[in-house]
Amino acid sequence: MSTDARPERASAARLRPRTIALYAIGSLGTGGYATLPGLVLTYFLTDNLGVSALAAGLIVTAAKIWDVVIDPLIGAASDRQLARTGSRRGFMIAGAATLPLFFALTFAVPPTWGPAAGALCVLLAFLATATAFSLFQVPYVALPAELTDSYDERTRLLGWRVVVLTAAILLFGAGGPELRGAGGDQVIGYLVMGVAAGLAIGLGMYVASKTADAAATRIAPAAAAEHPAGIREQYASGFRALRRSQPFRALLATFLLQALATGTMLAGAQYVATWVLRSEDAVTLVFLALVGPALLATPGWTAIARRSGKERAFRVASVVFAIAAASITAAVWMPGAWIYASVAVAGIAYAGLQSLPMAMLPDVIAHDERAHTPGQAGTFTGVWTAGETVGFALGATFVSLTLAATGYVSTVAGAATQQPDAAITGIVLSFSILPALLMMASLATLARYRLRRSDIDA
Repeated sequence: MSTDARPERASAARLRPRTIALYAIGSLGTGGYATLPGLVLTYFLTDNLGVSALAAGLIVTAAKIWDVVIDPLIGAASDRQLARTGSRRGFMIAGAATLPLFFALTFAVPPTWGPAAGALCVLLAFLATATAFSLFQVPYVALPAELTDSYDERTRLLGWRVVVLTAAILLFGAGGPELRGAGGDQVIGYLVMGVAAGLAIGLGMYVASKTADAAATRIAPAAAAEHPAGIREQYASGFRALRRSQPFRALLATFLLQALATGTMLAGAQYVATWVLRSEDAVTLVFLALVGPALLATPGWTAIARRSGKERAFRVASVVFAIAAASITAAVWMPGAWIYASVAVAGIAYAGLQSLPMAMLPDVIAHDERAHTPGQAGTFTGVWTAGETVGFALGATFVSLTLAATGYVSTVAGAATQQPDAAITGIVLSFSILPALLMMASLATLARYRLRRSDIDA
């Protein structure tokens, strides 16, 4: 590729506060979508529609597999859109406009339709929701690599994004169940929650889409032809990015394992609240314990990364999270309010697990662009988002399989039931030791990430 086709990159000067604010608001959408379905969708299926735990897990997993299929295609298409129009905003607007409707429909299914029909309708609505979200998320994650070339400015940009993300997790994780309980019954409550949350997510996505124009510069028309157009070639482009970039492979593997760990805890939180803490509404307190400390800790992780490097700070956050999660295993024998303290320590680490890898991804993209074709951030983020989706999807699947294996009893809205001791044990282990083991496994892949500040700012 000739140097004339290379897009002019943003300077390493400090980013404008307006740009940082607009970009960060997008996490209102990503936080809501990542949190609320992971928190309540499996529970909605098993304890409101009467769907078996195994079938509920398969439904959530099927929708996430769809994400994995389409994310690389959307990433490559976003690169073509950038080359053709000078902006990634079109896909982001499409996702923001359609997600609210599909999100509401996901939770609009009444139990009177029966488990089979209800499960099918939820699956179709959630597939559409996942598609709309991917249209926004893949180009959104690509923008930091195009907004600035600075190692530290990317950390600053993603740090503020995670502050909003953490607040969104708190808003949706605590507010969603509250909205569900505000309705006259569970059927109306879930519908109200779906409509309100969908509108809030769509609004955050729309606001953040304005950042795309600040990030983009028009690429010479000849460059557009170099982006893959066929479906097969688009997938091949993603595989080539994985094959040629060792830092990308290491970071993606680490993030996938950690998404699996946090996704497992997220999917198990409602069950821990209901059957270990003995209050369905205790899920709100679990989220307050997790997200409150994370909201305060994000600037601290940004400062640590600035002093010692992102990869070292990331390693410390991973170890702290693993220790905190493992301590909750004691709830098998001694359930009680002390669980909130362990969750709070995990919350401090969680802030770093969110901000640091996202700040490292633009570094990986910039490192690759120096030796290869520029303007392929969407290809990288398409693969990245697919990997993240796999982690969160399998988290819910692991919880569902654990519940099924330990004899969890599903029910419909309004019906009372009891769970066997084995099921209670399974709930605790899926919320504690399993995430801890996955987090420790991620340290092995993180050790293979070798990019440092000098490699980026050289």
